[in-house]
Amino acid sequence: MPQVTVMIDGKAYRMACDEGQEAHLSDLAERFDRYVGHLKSNFGEIGDQRLTVMAGLMIMDELTEVQKRLQAFEGEMDALRQARDEAVVKASKTETSLTDALSGLADRMENLAEQVTSNPS
Repeated sequence: MPQVTVMIDGKAYRMACDEGQEAHLSDLAERFDRYVGHLKSNFGEIGDQRLTVMAGLMIMDELTEVQKRLQAFEGEMDALRQARDEAVVKASKTETSLTDALSGLADRMENLAEQVTSNPS
């Protein structure tokens, strides 16, 4: 199992990850380090554990907001799918009505043509 050394708040942490996930883990660590750095610049030295907890809470807050937005998008997608399905049904009914009307018109034209050819005034 590959291992990656990541830096959080100037401290090195050696971590294991799945094969091929090394760059992803490094990216996650860099992003987390930015949260910790942001908090440290705003609050100063308040302790590693407290900074880590605060950074974790910030990330969870963002995650919660993203989940809410995702749920809203999923709701919109469901509504759009339903509208699309209703439009397809309506279009199918319209197509059937139009086909029936054209078929009726063709029958009437054939009857008129037969009348004209059988009774040539």
